[in-house]
Amino acid sequence: MRKIFIVLLSLSIGFVNAQTIDANTAAKTITAAGLKKHLSIIAGEEMQGRETGTEGERKAASYLVSQYKKMELTPGNAGSYRMPFNLYQDKLTTSSLKVNGTSYTLDKDFWISAAAAPQTLFTSSELFFVGAEFNDKSTLDVKGKLLISTEGKERAMSKTMAAQKLGAIGIINIAKTNPTMPSNLSGRLAFAANTNTFVSMTVSKTVGAALLGGTKEFSDQEWETIPVGKYTAAIEWTADRTSATVPSANVIAYIPSKEKSDEYLFITSHYDHEGVKNGVIYYGADDDGSGTTGVLAIAEAFAQARKKGFSPKRNIVFMNVSGEEKGLLGSKYYGEHPIFPMEKTTADLNIDMIGRIDPTYKGDSMNYVYVIGEDKLSSDLQPITDKVNKNYNMELDRRFNDPKDPNRFYYRSDHYNFAAKGVPVIFYFNGTHADYHKPTDRVEKINFDLMEKRARIIFETAWEMATREELLKRDMPLNMPATR
Repeated sequence: MRKIFIVLLSLSIGFVNAQTIDANTAAKTITAAGLKKHLSIIAGEEMQGRETGTEGERKAASYLVSQYKKMELTPGNAGSYRMPFNLYQDKLTTSSLKVNGTSYTLDKDFWISAAAAPQTLFTSSELFFVGAEFNDKSTLDVKGKLLISTEGKERAMSKTMAAQKLGAIGIINIAKTNPTMPSNLSGRLAFAANTNTFVSMTVSKTVGAALLGGTKEFSDQEWETIPVGKYTAAIEWTADRTSATVPSANVIAYIPSKEKSDEYLFITSHYDHEGVKNGVIYYGADDDGSGTTGVLAIAEAFAQARKKGFSPKRNIVFMNVSGEEKGLLGSKYYGEHPIFPMEKTTADLNIDMIGRIDPTYKGDSMNYVYVIGEDKLSSDLQPITDKVNKNYNMELDRRFNDPKDPNRFYYRSDHYNFAAKGVPVIFYFNGTHADYHKPTDRVEKINFDLMEKRARIIFETAWEMATREELLKRDMPLNMPATR
């Protein structure tokens, strides 16, 4: 009889827990103190700014894995918490330039990036001068030509993109004032080694004059009177270039569902940042240490709720991606190689910067969050957010949903690579501030009380989506061009 009584008592306790745990109660396990504890590690000195492919990034990934193990979450990638992927980066050690037999010095007379340097000896004698305001609307015949441009209202990058679009083989931009930053001798990270044959560089006015037939540097007035057209100069440009493999990884864990085991809800952040530049650590406490900490805290709250009887109707996946600062690469890799089917993914709730206050915010700066993407793909998104917000009365600011907004934040974080596959998304964001992408983005500047409120409302939104009977409807157009 005693054994039977114990079993019945145990079943009774389990039944009570299953009936009494609710989202609002579970959300209260997310605390400012807990958030600070995680973030102090993630954005601490030991992580060295968490740049993609560095030891700091690997240490941050290991910390995330250790926490998901402690929560007893299921590994998301065939028994592993890591989803590894390789990136590639061009590196230059030296580069030389001769114009009409005269040698010029890197970072004194000319400036280059690894991605736009020649792969073999580059020579040319025919040049085509396009002036200062060259753009992709130009009617000049530049196909197959090496272009020369001077500095004007059109940015050098815009002119370079226009030259590529119109079929030129390269462009040399002449700077009015010599750049103060050294050449970028390490190219952008990408999923394949660079095979680009388009070349470009920036040169001083001295080199520019030599290219255009001058024997001395032109005056400002002379630059403005140089006619568009063909010029001749003997160019010899070499670069010592190699391609390095850069390993990286996304971190994935999930709470499995016993009911709709083939359906998924994602909660995401990026855990990479800018790393170390010129010996200075870029800590990335807000960007995106805050979002990564938010994902951890939300996962922890769900894990504790599960111990008290909570069971989601669909799997809840927690994913921290790398490579966001390099071009949304980690989430792009997942989008192209999904572990769980995108068509069965009900939504992605992406958290990127929730620990600070936008200094330009006009409302109650202590009680707001920007929500982006609710007006796209699913008419279910905004009603769910509004319903959850009845417990919080936060200012849900939707200004960045405006397709005409010049910031284009909808395209600038990892939710975009889910939306591009048709998955409804909400992007949670606090806006930029003076420390954005600077070494001063540190833990001591985080508003943990406000971060707690934001993490809790995201948690309850996830709870609502994880426990509803049906997947979110996909009944709305993207409403924006399908390019970043």
